[in-house]
Parts: sequence; structure tokens; C-alpha cells
Amino acid sequence: MRTHKIKEMNNLKGKVAVVTGGARDIGRAVSMKLASEGAKVCINYCHDKTKAEETLEAIKKAGGEAIIVRADVTREGDVKALFAEAAKAFGPRIDILVNNAGGIVGRKRIEEQDEEWYNTVLDLNFKSCWLCTREVLHYMKEGGAIVNVSSQAARDGGGPGSSIYACGKAAMLCHTRAMAKELGPQGIRINAVCPGMIDTLFHDTFTPQANRDALHRSAPLRREGEASEVAGLVCFLAGSESSYVTGTGIDINGGCLFS
Repeated sequence: MRTHKIKEMNNLKGKVAVVTGGARDIGRAVSMKLASEGAKVCINYCHDKTKAEETLEAIKKAGGEAIIVRADVTREGDVKALFAEAAKAFGPRIDILVNNAGGIVGRKRIEEQDEEWYNTVLDLNFKSCWLCTREVLHYMKEGGAIVNVSSQAARDGGGPGSSIYACGKAAMLCHTRAMAKELGPQGIRINAVCPGMIDTLFHDTFTPQANRDALHRSAPLRREGEASEVAGLVCFLAGSESSYVTGTGIDINGGCLFS
């Protein structure tokens, strides 16, 4: 794993951030980027403690400050414990929430889906966002920012067998707009990013190489995105440079889809 020294940018110096699913891929890049801007980062993970520890070590080696907290963010009790641990470590105010936890889980056509599958995928991709957004309001004050990591699938319905995943990510976009109206008067902003094909374990696992090769030929930028590029956009939306931006869903897909 590559590490680099934290740049002395400090745009988020003194801020406290919670990143769900923050141990690998886009979550790791977001955690690293927030730390590079001076934020104290609570890295949430659920299953892979090794990846969480690697991300934590990378941040510390680069001069940043972070902790890791295990929590299943589809469960209310775990979510409450997650934010309590962040507040215990860094103080009672949480300034930034990145709802990044999610995943396709697998590909199933509708005739193959059952109720358990529906609940598993929708809970992971939307209930987690709803629970964490609701809970962070006990700690977030005026000037706070929430960034939801949605997906291009929310725009176009996703690829074969990913209908429930796409619906969960679309619900996240709608919730972003609803919360922008509800939380705006409190001085809290909420936005979403919609990544297309990003070079991560997600696509290594669930996307056929032929599909990735086709994107390399057809995408206007002729390549997949990098997790660090998504992290840069997330960090922008979390910071003061986007202080008049709320309720948006910003595409980051190399020009594969315009919305």
C-alpha cells in the first residue's frame, strides 16, 4: 500500500469526520484525504479489521490523526455506538459525515431475488445512510456537512442484476435533496457524489473485465476513475469552499453519463 506524507493544507484543521466504510477503496481514499486536510477521522469498518488497521497506520505515518471503530451501520445500536466512540475520542462535536458504506453484494435478476436479499442490499445502501444521518444530528451543529456516496447506478438503473443496489443508491440521492431542505435552516449542508466506474475492489469483484475494457474504449476520458479523485470531490463538498452547495448529486464518471 502506498503512503505519502500529509500535505500541509489544513483546510479542515480541527474538524472531526466520521467515514462509514472508511477502511478500503473509496472509503480509504476519503479517510486519507480528510486527514490530509487536517481533520480528525473516525474510520468505520464492519468486517475487515486488517484493512481498517492499514488505513489507520497510513494516516498516522503521514502525520494525521484517526481512530477505527467497528460497527454494522445497518443496525441502530451499532450506529449509536459508532458516533459515541467518535465523540469520546475527539470531543462532542462532529463536523463531517461521509456516508460511504454500501455495496452491490452480488448480482441477481428479479426472479432470483427474495425478501432477505432485498432487505440485505437496501439496508446496506440506504438504511445505513438514514441511520447515520439521523444519529449525527445529535453531534453536528451549524457549519456541518454530510456527503453521501451514491452511484452512477442511481442515474441509469445499474448493470444487470443490480436493481436493488441501484434503487438503494437512488434513495440516497432523494434523501440528500430532502435533507437539504430540512437541515439547511440549521446551517447543515448535505450533498452526494455519484461515481461511475472507479478502479476498486468493488469492480474487481463484480464487473467483468470485458465491460471494463469496453469503457476504456468508449468513455470520453478513455479510462476508469481513481478512488483519490472521488475523495477529492468528497473533501471539496465537506469543506468551506462549497459553502453555498447543498442538495446536489455530482457525477464523477469520466463523461460516461450526463445528468
